[in-house]
Amino acid sequence: MTMSQSGGRRKPPTIHDVAREAGVSRGTVSRVLNGGHYVSPTAQEAVNAAIRRTGYVVNRHARSLITGRSDSIGFLLTEPQERFFEDPNFNVLLRGCTQALAAHDIPLLLMLAGTEDERRRITRYITAGHVDGVLLVSSHSGDPVAEQLREAGVPLVMCGKPIGVGSKVSYVAADDRDGARDMVRHLVSLGRRHIGVVTGPLDTPGGVERLAGYREVLSESGIDFDERLVVSGDYSRASGEAGAERLLAQCPDVDAVFVASDLMAQGVLTSLERAGRRVPEDVSVGGFDDSSAALAARPQLTTIRQPYDRISAEMVRVLLAQIGGEDPAAVILPTELVKRQST
Repeated sequence: MTMSQSGGRRKPPTIHDVAREAGVSRGTVSRVLNGGHYVSPTAQEAVNAAIRRTGYVVNRHARSLITGRSDSIGFLLTEPQERFFEDPNFNVLLRGCTQALAAHDIPLLLMLAGTEDERRRITRYITAGHVDGVLLVSSHSGDPVAEQLREAGVPLVMCGKPIGVGSKVSYVAADDRDGARDMVRHLVSLGRRHIGVVTGPLDTPGGVERLAGYREVLSESGIDFDERLVVSGDYSRASGEAGAERLLAQCPDVDAVFVASDLMAQGVLTSLERAGRRVPEDVSVGGFDDSSAALAARPQLTTIRQPYDRISAEMVRVLLAQIGGEDPAAVILPTELVKRQST
């Protein structure tokens, strides 16, 4: 056993120790650690077994000097910090992406950039090479971050269809429009005809696509579109509460509300209860996401389930492929109507 002269502690195992334990050259171990190219399956298994036995841990700093990579990925949210803590969807995506990257032994760095100054600083940090790629979880049209990263050649995958960004950007999205259609068809099937909608921000893909799906089903169902039944929110509970108050003031005969997020739908339920409207007897309410907010609501929400586990896994897969040299890709995943007590 090799001891350090200062503290008597065992020195951490090195790549030389792994090579000696596996009975291969140091170069073979290095190739295994950098992707396993030009290494036989037998040698790769021997190296992996030696790593487990010796407890060898990769020195990421040393490897980054050789490979020119940081061996880390950025999870970028261009929203105010309070939104990250309020909206359960962001935490679910963060957990899913962290787990997917853990299988590749790659850490994920959380980056919050809700102001113009923060976005400027984060963009400088990313383009300086401190991460190998970025998972951009929230983006608004007119937000320059995505375009700046694309122009700088930073591998990038967006969550949701891009708005106002060049076509050569990878993205993974739930089928927002089809999910909205499923929800509004469900409300129509219940006999509801005065169906309001609380949209997401209309400078985001989810806001635009879910409103489009709502309008399409009204048209196919022979229901006239009424602008008084459309109010906008920002995916926060408070905006859902305010949106429902506007709907009730503008259209007192509203008998259903499609809400573009479960968190906003909780706010809608609060306003309806305050106004003496029973759910679902007087007003049916449908949400979107199938987040923890849907189950916490009273009554529990009928909603559209987004496949967050698959979204996270696909975002990581597409980004790692792009870092490896593949072209950008687009993935759209199906949603599912989940019926509960609110309709």
